[in-house]
Parts: sequence; structure tokens; C-alpha cells
Amino acid sequence: MIDPQLLRDEPDVIKASQAARGASVDVVDQAVAADAARRSAITSYEALRAEQNAFGKTVAKAPKDEKAALVQQAQALAAGVKEAQATATAAEETFNRVVRAIPNVVLPGVPAGGEDDFVTLRTVGTKPEFAFEPKDHADLGEALDIIDIARGVKVSGSRFYFLKGLGARLEIALMSLGLDRAVQHGFVPLITPTLVRPETMAGTGFLGEHAAEVYRLEADDLYLTGTSEVALAGYHADEILAFPDEDDQALRYAGWSTCYRREAGSAGRDNRGILRVHQFNKLEMFSYVHPDQADAEHAKLMAYQESMLQDLGLHYRVIETAAGDLGTSAARKYDLEAWVPTQGTFRELTSTSNCTTFQARRLDIRYRTESGKTAPVATLNGTLATTRWLVAILETHQQADGTVVIPEVLRPYLGGVEVIEPR
Repeated sequence: MIDPQLLRDEPDVIKASQAARGASVDVVDQAVAADAARRSAITSYEALRAEQNAFGKTVAKAPKDEKAALVQQAQALAAGVKEAQATATAAEETFNRVVRAIPNVVLPGVPAGGEDDFVTLRTVGTKPEFAFEPKDHADLGEALDIIDIARGVKVSGSRFYFLKGLGARLEIALMSLGLDRAVQHGFVPLITPTLVRPETMAGTGFLGEHAAEVYRLEADDLYLTGTSEVALAGYHADEILAFPDEDDQALRYAGWSTCYRREAGSAGRDNRGILRVHQFNKLEMFSYVHPDQADAEHAKLMAYQESMLQDLGLHYRVIETAAGDLGTSAARKYDLEAWVPTQGTFRELTSTSNCTTFQARRLDIRYRTESGKTAPVATLNGTLATTRWLVAILETHQQADGTVVIPEVLRPYLGGVEVIEPR
């Protein structure tokens, strides 16, 4: 959640963030009032508790003939303490409910507005041009016998598919390339759980406005994750972290997992092919860092993503997402969008988010400061490879004869295969 100290000292900063997101500004005033009520209730309870403790010592030392009357007073005082404790608990619950309705405070420079108010930071590479009518990835996949959507729908319903033959191997190659690169950059590989507890899902901010996207197993009270970010964030929940390097205060993980999304409210959007599906694989980078290093870490994650896209020969652009299009936990997010030739537009392939200390406060992940006290870490995430990337790879590298040239960086993972040929 947001920093309570910032809420007390600079509520206008949070209001400005809310306004930039197009979210409620009044909730900030409600949170300030709830925080004041909470602190007042806690103070009253602690004062009565101290009085009770002191009175207990008086009772213990009192002569026998005075104790009966003092015990009655102690009982009345105990009842008051119990009532004050209940008031403090209720005030704490009210504060937590109100403050958790406030998303992360956006960082300076994040553009205000909604989905269409992003800022393009740069465009990289050359837009592919064809001397023939290019096929979309779904038709290519069928002709090459590497994607079978019809049988995916038959088995599981809409937005499911089979990757077949070189299609399956191509995805594994892409994920393996990403994992090798992540390891080179100091990320520890993890195969993560894809079912998590509610507190883990809520701690990462996915049970707020995005709850409709999440699959839930009611009988088990578990959630299917839409990204290994969730499990990676929960990995160090309720822990005090020790950074191994004073100059690079970070712990980095790369999570490989299958992911699930309901895609609620997206009927008719990108329904063809494998661009927007219910199940896919993803390799996610996740960093726990000292808050002072969060901006620098964010730049590193984006650089790793751009290196992958460039080496795959994709034309792409980098955009800074507007505040109103940020998720609950993100304070800043960059989207990397590749050109999809048959759609004549850029489509998001990957993103990277700086969540500052928002998730760490919810999940109680801290580090020890020089003074010996603890403080929340910052968390960041970024996707390094996912199934969706096959869309841009296949369409960009298709040839007039119906073949698709495999990017050179992927060939070692495919036994040297250079071209996917029609069946």
C-alpha cells in the first residue's frame, strides 16, 4: 500500500496522483481521516492499558481489607481497556480498507490520462516491407503445421490452441534464450507455483480493478496466476532481506511459468490466433532492490528486453504508459510494442513496471538500514519472453514462398534449423 507517512505529510501528492490516474481524489481525505482516527484510538487504548498495568501493581500491594474494592475498580478498568482495544482494532481495519483502495503513487513525469495518452519514447528498427501479401500468424501457423487453433477450441474452448512441432520448439527456444540472458544478468531461475493464496494475490495488487481477469478455484481458495510476478513477489513475503552486495543492493529472480487470464471484457478483441489467449508461457524478471536503486533497475530491465527484441529482428517502439492505464501496483510502466505487419500497427509484447515500495508494504518485505531499523524494499518486474512474441516473429520473418526464417539467435536452441517450411 502507499506510505502512511506520505499520506500524513503530503496528501496533496497522493491527490495529484489520483487525479492523473482519473481516480477518486476524495478517498485521500477519507484515508487521512481514517489514519487520524486509528492513531487516536491506538493512543487511547495504550494509555488505558498503561493505567491498567499500573493499577494492577497497586492492587497487588494493597492491604487485604482494601483489595475487594480495588478489584472491582480493576474489573471496571479492564472492561474499559477491552472496549478501547475493540475500538482500536475497528479503526485499524477501517484504515486498511480505505488506504488499500488507493493505488500506488505515480512517479514524477508519468503522463496523465488514460490508454491513449501514452508518450512514445523511441522507435527502433525498420518496418518490414513485403513484395507479396503477407499472411497473419494464424494462417501461417496452420500452413506451417505449427499452430493448431481448431483443435485447441475443440478441446478447451475459445482462446485456446496447440503449439505443434517446430511451433512448440520455437516457444521453448524463445523462453530458453530469455532464461540464458537472465542468468547472464544475475537473475536466479525459478519455476514458480501457478496457484497462490489470496493474500499473495492481493499483496501484488491483482485483486482490485483486475480481479475479473483472474481465475479462482473456490473449493481450494486459491488463484491461478496471470504472471509469475505474483509468486515471485510472495517468495520473500514476511522476510527481512540481506542484500549480498553493498554496491548493488538487489536480489533478482527469473520466473518461468504457465500463466492464465480470463480475458474478461475482451470479447471480439484479438480473438484470432494467439495474441490474446487464456493460457500461455512467460519468463518474468523480478527484482527486489534498495528503493534508491529502483529507477536504475527499471532502466536495466528495459534494456534487457530491448536487446531481446533487437536480436529477434523485430521493429518496435517504447512507450511510457499514462497514469490511468497503470495497474494498481505500478508507479511507472514502459510498454515495448512490436510491429505486427498484417495489423498495420504496434502491439504490446512486453512491459516493465516499477512498483516502488507498494507491494513490499503489503507483503511485509523489508531490508535493514544502516541505523539498524527496517524499511520496505522496492520491487520491479519485466517480461523477457512470452508466447505472444511468436506473433511478431512469424509475421515479420515470413517469406514469399510461405516459409518463415528463424532468427539467428534462436537457431542453436533448434538444432540449427534455419527455416520453417510449409507442411
